[in-house]
Amino acid sequence: MQKITAQQIRSSFINASRSEAAKLNLPQNFDTLDWDNLDFLGWRDQKMPLRGYLIFPDGGSLTGVLLRAPEGGAKKNRSVLCEICRDVFSKEDVLLWVARRAGASGRNGNTVGTLICAEFLCSGNVRVEPPANEINPDPSEVVKRQITGLQSRTRLFLERVRGR
Repeated sequence: MQKITAQQIRSSFINASRSEAAKLNLPQNFDTLDWDNLDFLGWRDQKMPLRGYLIFPDGGSLTGVLLRAPEGGAKKNRSVLCEICRDVFSKEDVLLWVARRAGASGRNGNTVGTLICAEFLCSGNVRVEPPANEINPDPSEVVKRQITGLQSRTRLFLERVRGR
């Protein structure tokens, strides 16, 4: 992912009002992010922990969505798989993040949700090389497939937010 500015982030949202985008708090580590190893920028608002943001570069433009986490956080009685990274080894909590749909549909209260890592660490999860084995003798090829899958599933989720 290319480095982006706060203004680019604020103008990328497809399901947030201008005032919601203007009030967002950037990630605490925004100035030191490892942009080369991010497929999307995702974070929880430190002042409003039930609010999350996901910014995805696609085709030369940025698409941002405002997300909402469930009240009470993650339930500890069962494990669920993040739909974005699908990392079966991650010990991170996964939440059902919900986004208002873009446009009139969202203004009418329609939403769409998906399971995403609670702290949006998906880009790091897919870059963990598995041990070589008979089925996957080249771990770097596995990582490339995982990155491609993450990008594809993120794109599909954003299409659902757009209502397409």
